[in-house]
Amino acid sequence: MTAVPSLPTRPVTGRPAYRSVNPATGELLDEFPTATGAEVEEALATADAAYRAWRTVPLEERAAVAARIGELFTERAEELAAIITEEMGKPLAEAVGEVEFCAEIFAYFAAQGPALAADQPIPAPAGGRAVIQKRPVGVLLGIMPWNYPYYQVARFAAPNLVLGNTIVLKHAESCPRAALALQQLMDDAGVPAGAYTNLFVSHDQVEQIIADPRVEGVSLTGSERAGAAVAEIAGRNLKKVVLELGGSDPYVVLDAADVKEAARAAFATRMGNTGQACNSNKRMIVMEDIYDEFVAELTRQARGLEPGDPAVDAPGTYAPLSSRAAAEGLAAQIREAVAAGATLHAGGTLLEGPGAYLAPAVLTGITPEMAAFREELFGPVAVVYRVSSDEQALALANDTPYGLGGAVFSTDPERARRIAEQLECGMANVNAAEAEGAGMPFGGVKRSGYGRELGPLGMDEFVNKRLLYVND
Repeated sequence: MTAVPSLPTRPVTGRPAYRSVNPATGELLDEFPTATGAEVEEALATADAAYRAWRTVPLEERAAVAARIGELFTERAEELAAIITEEMGKPLAEAVGEVEFCAEIFAYFAAQGPALAADQPIPAPAGGRAVIQKRPVGVLLGIMPWNYPYYQVARFAAPNLVLGNTIVLKHAESCPRAALALQQLMDDAGVPAGAYTNLFVSHDQVEQIIADPRVEGVSLTGSERAGAAVAEIAGRNLKKVVLELGGSDPYVVLDAADVKEAARAAFATRMGNTGQACNSNKRMIVMEDIYDEFVAELTRQARGLEPGDPAVDAPGTYAPLSSRAAAEGLAAQIREAVAAGATLHAGGTLLEGPGAYLAPAVLTGITPEMAAFREELFGPVAVVYRVSSDEQALALANDTPYGLGGAVFSTDPERARRIAEQLECGMANVNAAEAEGAGMPFGGVKRSGYGRELGPLGMDEFVNKRLLYVND
């Protein structure tokens, strides 16, 4: 395994601990205690005081700090990537790519933030002037997941730091070393003390933090269940909340000039982050005249992979899932689908030992009566559906409780666009799996959550859109 730089540790007490475990080997790397009540109070008090000062710093100066954060992501790309490769099993090349994307996000908001937050004149009654001002709101709580330990934080933190909000960050219990590395980076970039504070807290403490009157909003990226719980607490306390939850994105293939190549592209997309992405192409919907060839190529791709060390970029290998528990849970979902009548063409088996390796799978024959039709399969499982018309493809694409993203492919872009226009999702794509970029808003509808991050909409969530009217 690639060596990981040492990070500051704290003595472990009897309190519940954040644990860093290498999913490739099952080895416990490190563990950290949850914060005491006094530490939580100190963090909130410091964040609130920091907000009072940070909001008065000229926006251009806050943007300059964001620019420096982006530079440090670039400078530390290799060491940051090594941490998450070892801590959650992300293939090293993808880990480096994630860090580089974080640099892009901070650079985007550093450059575009002043314009995005500028006053907007609006028509006013005769004799007066009116503008909409974008002002920060205060301390925000971020609850972040393990699957993209840096990117998920970056897309939340970058616009809000530029706006003048301050952040208390609760990272996933399985990514404490990544969380500490982020805190160090923020400190080194010149983020004032209290403007960004990492806290290792329990679920009970999260509820207390949301309820605290000094906290003005909460952003969560995670499971549907976690989102519902946080939204309920936030609603009870009249707090703004942004939720990015699960997804079961349709990936519609109407036709293809090269069916095998189309299948290879679909499989590569599904294998990104070992299938552990909210907006992965979890449901491939393929026209019947190319379906058999498409499934055959997916199966060939899946069978051609062997388990590998995520720290070594070796072709023809796959990485572990984030944990043994995650791999076991996904294997159980596959077994349940097969027992209900689905066809498993490849993979789906767990490797023996403490590692979290699950052989990439190809599933067909999923019907609405099966749990897998509604559930999110969070891992390397390609589920393929056969359809016979554009209308059937659209109906199946929208027959899901989720609404994060969706993609439609065809040699006729206009045909694909007509279907994409009718997808019930937050991000619809034509002849592309996704439109990835710091300027592209990210978010969904239905049970995939609400609110947007990145792009110009990313600065419109936790902001006081204040009317200033001057009667001349």
